Amino acid sequence: MSIRTVVVCEAQVPFVTGGAEYHVRALVDQLTQHGFSTELVRLPFKEYPKEEILPHAAAWRLIDLSESNGSSIDLVIGTKFPTYFVRHPNKVVWLAHQHRAAYELCGTRFSDFDHTDMDVGVRERIIDLDRKMLAECQKRFTIAANTATRLQHFNGLDAEPLYHPPRLADRLHPGDYGDYVLSVGRLERIKRIDLALRAMQHVDPPTRLIVVGDGSQREDLETLVTTLKLSDRVTFLGPVDDTQLIDLYAGALTILYAPYDEDYGYITLEAFLSRKPVITATDSGGTLEFVRDGVNGVVCEPTAEAVGCAVNAFGSNRRRAAEYGGAGFERARTISWDGVIERITSP
Repeated sequence: MSIRTVVVCEAQVPFVTGGAEYHVRALVDQLTQHGFSTELVRLPFKEYPKEEILPHAAAWRLIDLSESNGSSIDLVIGTKFPTYFVRHPNKVVWLAHQHRAAYELCGTRFSDFDHTDMDVGVRERIIDLDRKMLAECQKRFTIAANTATRLQHFNGLDAEPLYHPPRLADRLHPGDYGDYVLSVGRLERIKRIDLALRAMQHVDPPTRLIVVGDGSQREDLETLVTTLKLSDRVTFLGPVDDTQLIDLYAGALTILYAPYDEDYGYITLEAFLSRKPVITATDSGGTLEFVRDGVNGVVCEPTAEAVGCAVNAFGSNRRRAAEYGGAGFERARTISWDGVIERITSP
């Protein structure tokens, strides 16, 4: 079958934009550039209270995208939960992530699922439905091997990882190895910006920390900076435009990115394309598919002391920072969109 028309499905939390949203928009743009007639279909998603999760999944199941305006739709691509519940005879999934709180985050401080009858019941229902809906897909892809591993572990389903370049790939460039560490990402608990702040207690002056991004934890993180008496060494910039972000990458000493069990992590590849080494943690998930300790970055225990020590190592040896950053660039530059589009749209 020749694929001509493609619909990409997105579950959007209103007023929230992160890696998953950039991933979907980039996919739509790339499909269009590769000659496909492409449309984005979006529905809002709300994960609280937990009673809302299954109705939002059911909303996707009610939708039949086999045709539109009397013409067939050749391919539907689901992305994250619950978009792959949609009905179509040629449905594939390029999975960013499932409802993580019900899966690998359950039992950690990053999940709101407890051992109550209701929570256990909702979690079991989500996992069972995911297994059925994802099994319907003609092909299953994930954005990283970490996501594929979760899918096999929890749902018994295989998937092929497909890596794609970050949003700013074509614009990033190297620069000096300056006097600051850069943290980029949403200010949410699972991103562990607090780890970066606590690590600064162990970082030698004059090295400072610049934090880019916004989120629900910003006020708490700013309070923590005050408590740690680091106000003169930590700067919160909030959201910045692309030009400023590119310049910040270019001038950084190193990029500190140590989330908990990340799916993929654009930040890692953006750092490498800026020829910057990455400091990450042993439990950071998807970052470990790219960061090699002692080669293009540092993989350390998720403790303030260990992270601070890693920063100091680069601060005292900028030649090493440049060497590691160069190795990271060689790893990241091989990732392209062409192979992704070919695999997803092949019959």
